[in-house]
Amino acid sequence: MGEDRRLTAVVELAQGMAAAPTPRESWRAAALGACHALAGSFAALSVWERELGRLKVLVNVGERAADEEEFPDGEAYPVHQFPEIAEFLHERWAGGGGPNAWVETADGPEGGRAGYCHQRVAALRRRGRGCCVVAPIVLHGRAWGELYVARPAAAPVFDRADADFATVLASVVAAGIAQVERLEEARRLAFTDALTGLANRRAVDVRLDEAIERHRREGAVVSLVVCDLNGLKYVNDTRGHAVGDRLLERFGSVLSLCGAMLPGTLAARLGGDEFCLLAVGPPADAIVRIADELCRRAAELELGEGVACGVASTEDPIGPVRSARRLFRLADAAQYRAKAVRAAGPVVAGRQGPDDPVVRLADAPSPVQRERRRFRGRHEPPRP
Repeated sequence: MGEDRRLTAVVELAQGMAAAPTPRESWRAAALGACHALAGSFAALSVWERELGRLKVLVNVGERAADEEEFPDGEAYPVHQFPEIAEFLHERWAGGGGPNAWVETADGPEGGRAGYCHQRVAALRRRGRGCCVVAPIVLHGRAWGELYVARPAAAPVFDRADADFATVLASVVAAGIAQVERLEEARRLAFTDALTGLANRRAVDVRLDEAIERHRREGAVVSLVVCDLNGLKYVNDTRGHAVGDRLLERFGSVLSLCGAMLPGTLAARLGGDEFCLLAVGPPADAIVRIADELCRRAAELELGEGVACGVASTEDPIGPVRSARRLFRLADAAQYRAKAVRAAGPVVAGRQGPDDPVVRLADAPSPVQRERRRFRGRHEPPRP
């Protein structure tokens, strides 16, 4: 491959990783790009799990064997089966050498080099491949994993120039992985409450918009629990904010535990002493039972005075729910009533009898009835 073609291949690999919407797709783009750049028939990307002492395969692309899945769940190899990892990533690197790629063939070590290729040679033969090039991936100054590209038995064997190019490709892959990790961390921080580790208000906004769209399109049941932790101000005033934070963390754990009883439920802290659960799919009665359990467990906390809890579900008689804002207002109004009547359990919108006061409160146009916490979709203009 000429220099221009190799440069183009490097650029395409980097662009493919950058354009990938998820880490998995980024791994796939890296393996596909390397396979194309090195004229291989198969490529894999693996991560070194130090704590488990193994190489775990993240993705296989190209002409896969019968036992090779694209995104395998359990394909991993003990590092002791590949002693060359220790040699190349520790001894040679520590001795001043770089993390360079090397070549193995189905006939044995390339160039007659004595080494530790037994497992790789056996794998090449078993899968009908003639040779492979293995390039260590180094991230933040440490070995992260490896890039593996193979050719079929009838194809030309990789040479030293191919190995050097594989080293370059591995460095490009490392840069792409670092970028993915930075983006994932930024995304995590953007959608996570720092104190409790739960989802934050932004995450609820996004998920609830998506849920209501699914409700409009498919009729999926969407249920929202809004709760207000009672007694936080008193704890802060009498015992200090550190103790108040501990109460918030403990209630966050209770909320997370209860949410986990319905798989897929989002547990979030909206801010201050206000929390919520969002479930899509399960029937309304299931989320009401979870809310009841939440109230019971909150009342048993050493600190605080329990929780005021309101529930709104599209499955209950609350009228059409065409916006995330309306469902939130209904759950918030139910929570407001639970606090007003000191209810020990959840108040559920639409289940308060004829002319339900919760629905009236949520839908009343008077400014007095506006939700205490403004909730709006991403495309809805602010209210005056």
